[in-house]
Amino acid sequence: MRTIDSAARLAIFAWIGVMTFVVIPPSGTAPAVVQAVGYAAAGAGLAGWMVLERRSGLLRARPWLAPVVLGGTAVASGAAAAASSGGGLMVIVTFMAALVAASETTLTAALAVTAAGVLAVEVAGLALGSGYSTLAGQPVVVAAGLLTGMNRAAYRVQAQQAAQLLAQREELAAEHRRADLLAERARIAREIHDVLAHSLGALSIQIQTARAVLTDSGDAGQAADILARAQRITAEGLTETRRAVHALRTDTLPLAGELAAARDTFAREHGVQASFDASGTPADLGPDVTVALLRVAQEALVNAAKHAPGQRVAIGLDFDDEQVTLTVSNALPAGAGSRARPAGGSAYGGYGLTGMTERLRLQGGTLHAGPKQDRWVVTARLPVVRPQATVAAARTAP
Repeated sequence: MRTIDSAARLAIFAWIGVMTFVVIPPSGTAPAVVQAVGYAAAGAGLAGWMVLERRSGLLRARPWLAPVVLGGTAVASGAAAAASSGGGLMVIVTFMAALVAASETTLTAALAVTAAGVLAVEVAGLALGSGYSTLAGQPVVVAAGLLTGMNRAAYRVQAQQAAQLLAQREELAAEHRRADLLAERARIAREIHDVLAHSLGALSIQIQTARAVLTDSGDAGQAADILARAQRITAEGLTETRRAVHALRTDTLPLAGELAAARDTFAREHGVQASFDASGTPADLGPDVTVALLRVAQEALVNAAKHAPGQRVAIGLDFDDEQVTLTVSNALPAGAGSRARPAGGSAYGGYGLTGMTERLRLQGGTLHAGPKQDRWVVTARLPVVRPQATVAAARTAP
C-alpha cells in the first residue's frame, strides 16, 4: 500500500508538471522562473517525505524533520501555484502537504505547515500580480487540506481505539472462558467428592467395623452382615451417582423426600436413631440448591457416624418467606467437648464441609458447623425467592 501511495503521488506530480509547463505554460520570465524553482523544490520535498515514510526510526529520533520537509514543500508549491494561472495546479501539492502534516504530525506542526503554504501563496501572488481568485481561492484549498488531514487523523485514532477495544474484548472473553473452565473444574471436583466420597466414607466405616468384629470376636456371621451392608452402600452409591446426573438434567428434586430417604438409609446402615422434621411452607427450589442442601445433609451424617458413632441424629428442614434452613445435629460423645471434630473438617481429609461451604456460597448461602451445648450442629441457610402471591397465600393459610 505504501508503494502504491508513493506511485500515485509521483503520477499526480508528473501530471501537474505536464499541465503547468506544457499544456498551460507560464507567460513571462519571472513567473516561469518561480514556477520552475517551486516545482523542483516541491519535487525534492515530496521525495524527501517518501524517504522519511520508509525510515520511521529516523522520524522517531528526529520528529522535527517531518514539519520541516512538509513546510518546505508547502512553501515551494504555494509560490509556484500563485505564479500564473497555469501553475495554479501546484496548489494540489500544497493541499497534500497540509493534509499529510495534519494527519501525521502534531496540530502545532500542521498549523505551521498550512500557514507557511498560505503565506507563500499570498507573497508570491502579490509580488507577481496574481488576481484575486488566486489570492483568495488558493488559501481556501490549502485550509481544506488541513481540515481533511485532521479528519483523517481523527478516523485513524478511532480505528486504533476500536482495535484496542477489540483486543481488550478478546482478552476479556479469554479470561471469561478461563474463569468458566476453572468454575467447571471446581464444580466437577465438588460433584466427585459429594457423590463418591459420601459412599466411600460410609463404606470405609463398614469395612473398619467388619475388621474390628473379625479381629476382636471372630464373629464371621456378624462380619458377613456388615460386609453385606457395605455391598448395599456400594450399590446405593451408584444409584446416588445416577441421581446426581439426573438432578443436573431436571428442574427440581423433592428435597424433603430425599432427606427422609437419607435419614432412613443412615439409620438402617448404622443402627442408630435418626429423625427428620420439616416445617414451613415449602418453596420451589432449583436443582442446584436442592442438591447443595442434600449434599450438606449427607456430609453431616457421614461425619456423625465417623466422629459420634451410635449417637442419635436429628435432621430439620425449615422454610420461611426469605430462606430455607437445614440443620443436622447429633449428640457429642461423652467427654468430647468442643474438640469432637475440627470445624469444617470431614471424614475425607477435611475437604467435606469446606466443599459444602463453597457450594452454598455460590448459591448465596452460608454454612456453620460447631458444638452447641452437648450437640454438634451443622446449619445451612439459603435464600428463597417466592412470588408475592405465594407469600401472601402462605401468610393467610390456616
